[in-house]
Amino acid sequence: MKKLLYIPVALLLVGACKQTPDTEAKRVVITGIDPTKKPGDDFFTYANGIWYDSAQIPASQTGVGSYSFLNFPQRIRMLGILDSVSQASNVDGTIEQKVGDFYTSGLDVATINKRGYEPIKPILARIDAIADVPTLITFVAEEQKVGDVSIIGFRVGPDSRRSSVNIVNLSQTGIGLPERDYYFRADSSTLAIQAAYKKYIATLFELTGADAATAAKNAEVAYEIEKQIAASHKTNIERRNVQTNYNKLAVSDIAKKQPNIGWVTLLDALGTPVDSVNMQQPAYYDKLNAMLKSVSINDWKIYLKTKSISTFANFLSEPFADASFAYSKILTGQAVRKPRAEEITEAVDRSLGHALAQLYVKKYFPEEAKKRMRVLVDNLKKAFETRITKLEWMSDSTKTKAKEKLYAFTEKIGYPDKWRDYSNVEVSKDTYFENRLSANKNDYLYNIAKAGKPVDRTEWGTTPPTVTAYNNPTLNEIVFPAGILQPPYFDLNADDALNYGGIGMVIGHEITHSFDDQGAQYDKDGNVKNWWTKDDFEKFKARTQQVIDQYNSFTVLDSVHVKGALTVGENTADIAGMAIAYDAFKLTEQGQDTTKLDGFTPDQRFFISIARIWRVKTRDEFLRMYVNTNPHSPAKWRVNGPLMNFTPFYNAFNVQQGDKMYKPENERIVVW
Repeated sequence: MKKLLYIPVALLLVGACKQTPDTEAKRVVITGIDPTKKPGDDFFTYANGIWYDSAQIPASQTGVGSYSFLNFPQRIRMLGILDSVSQASNVDGTIEQKVGDFYTSGLDVATINKRGYEPIKPILARIDAIADVPTLITFVAEEQKVGDVSIIGFRVGPDSRRSSVNIVNLSQTGIGLPERDYYFRADSSTLAIQAAYKKYIATLFELTGADAATAAKNAEVAYEIEKQIAASHKTNIERRNVQTNYNKLAVSDIAKKQPNIGWVTLLDALGTPVDSVNMQQPAYYDKLNAMLKSVSINDWKIYLKTKSISTFANFLSEPFADASFAYSKILTGQAVRKPRAEEITEAVDRSLGHALAQLYVKKYFPEEAKKRMRVLVDNLKKAFETRITKLEWMSDSTKTKAKEKLYAFTEKIGYPDKWRDYSNVEVSKDTYFENRLSANKNDYLYNIAKAGKPVDRTEWGTTPPTVTAYNNPTLNEIVFPAGILQPPYFDLNADDALNYGGIGMVIGHEITHSFDDQGAQYDKDGNVKNWWTKDDFEKFKARTQQVIDQYNSFTVLDSVHVKGALTVGENTADIAGMAIAYDAFKLTEQGQDTTKLDGFTPDQRFFISIARIWRVKTRDEFLRMYVNTNPHSPAKWRVNGPLMNFTPFYNAFNVQQGDKMYKPENERIVVW
């Protein structure tokens, strides 16, 4: 999920849930339901159709609504903070000075344009000086430190079989299209994307001095190298396999098996001279090792230039940023570039996110929200414990282990107890490119300092203003940043039905991730370790297969369907998360009542709230890419999919046989 806009758009996103006048008792009022639609035919449209038909996607965006698109107006909030702080007189070295001057440097388009591609000329010269594979690897390692990632997917994080210690993780990388299959599909949409990508690469070479013919030839060379690399990649579905993604190997062994990469020298150059690594996708590095000999050094130089120029395109003059957008436009359908101020606000959040977050939290996050969230989380955990106890398909021994894991959770709400330190980031008002690289280098040093060290369980994986929530299985934690603790997910003025259907659904979703097809393979301490009986796990897999099969049948666009195997974890979390939230709601006074508000029973308000938190409208191009690459189902099926499997929904809206969402009770999926 992601970030807020001009006031009218913000109100549009909340939609037909509106506040009553201050003279009345404050609460959220439900309006905008389409009475011409049957709830049991398409509940997403019943609850959101009036909004959907009138909502306009801004030309600079790929979609509008809640979920990740709430980050769009959220950025406007942060833009307001940056506008203010950048115009103030700030003491050097303070977070206000750093974020303010960083923002100012990004808005100074005149200086950025005047510099053209001067900032990357030294990088291109270093590529030209590469004489052999060892010097190529040295270049790759040095560029990795400033965010210029090419052929080494490198990250330090918890060892998933010894989660108290950090390990170097190596993953597949090296391609520029969204994922491997884009290089091999031959449908018209994908062919258009391939052509746009090649044109983009050629344009980058032209902007750095190549003639049109040379630029086009270089684009073909780079593309063919990427296509070879892509053939070695696991698919997104294959990468969901927790077991095969763990391959802890001695550096001495991989140095012998993949000698061309020069692992000992490479890891030393990266600043992590470790004895072992987790090579998540070994086939990629086997292929890379072979290609370092089979592909000529001159062709590798063209490839590395492609990677470096495209990595830094949006840090350079406008022709580079325009070329980058022209390619992404084909991918996503976004009509025009975002306003410069919005782009730079995103850049500040990405580069100095925890500094900007401190200013955001101080202005926008009420501490009362954190207190109320604690109550919600506790109630959801109680509800889930009860559901575990009642499971007919699970043995008592496995239930005991599941409950131990449930109550070993760490919950992080709002913002971290300690903030990231940016004292080493050098920021000047007139050097946007160097500011970005300094921030990237700071992130890199922060990351490698963790190698071989105990895991810091207070660390956050996202910035607090981001509209998201996540589960980290290696830390057995659930995280709810300040950004999501706002309407339509959470509202201090809302009744329990809306909050349990909103943020309660999200809490239940994140809890369930510890028990989905991937999370269920981690124990209470965050280690990949079996805690199931063999029979119970087979029953569990059979139920998640039902989820896969059902979601495969859901149509998104034309003949495009939801990818059940890619989205099974998120769909399982949606189905169970809704059920847990409903059970927790039933623990409240309103949940045990039948008094109507705005003409709706408490149960009906609960389900309407679920529909509202996934209220999203996107461009078709974006949706097509989303289905191919994102592990979440499209918004409509995050509503209708779980509801068609949940009997209390049928009771609340009198869903009958013959309604399009109706499923016989014995076909309604229950995993947890």
